[in-house]
Amino acid sequence: MPPSARTLTLSATKGLFAIVKLRPDARIPDWAARGGFFSVTRTDEELSVVTREANLPVGIDASHGWRMLKVQGPFAFDEVGVVAALANPLARIGVGIFLISTYDTDYLLVQQDEIAAAVEALEHAGHRILRLELLTS
Repeated sequence: MPPSARTLTLSATKGLFAIVKLRPDARIPDWAARGGFFSVTRTDEELSVVTREANLPVGIDASHGWRMLKVQGPFAFDEVGVVAALANPLARIGVGIFLISTYDTDYLLVQQDEIAAAVEALEHAGHRILRLELLTS
């Protein structure tokens, strides 16, 4: 199925998330893994952490105010166009995203002040968003 014809179902996740960049040699902080969802990625250039805002200690420099939409998977590794089906409608309206992929699915993060426009664009593209009420809490 071509990416433009792909229809996906996403579910809103409650709460706000933060994205933190630490030194590449930093140890993974205990606060990073609190709560349900978190993601930690180490590269040669950084240690990147996505965690609930409530987990952040005072004084940590972070990008705040991210809302999360979970793409209902799982998807096979050879499935093509999942990310494009989400990113393209949002790029057309100028909404930036932060995307996390796992073994089974993808998680799309959008800034709180752009979530309404993002949901509208995704729905207009034919996608289905579940649990919208969680995006206002």
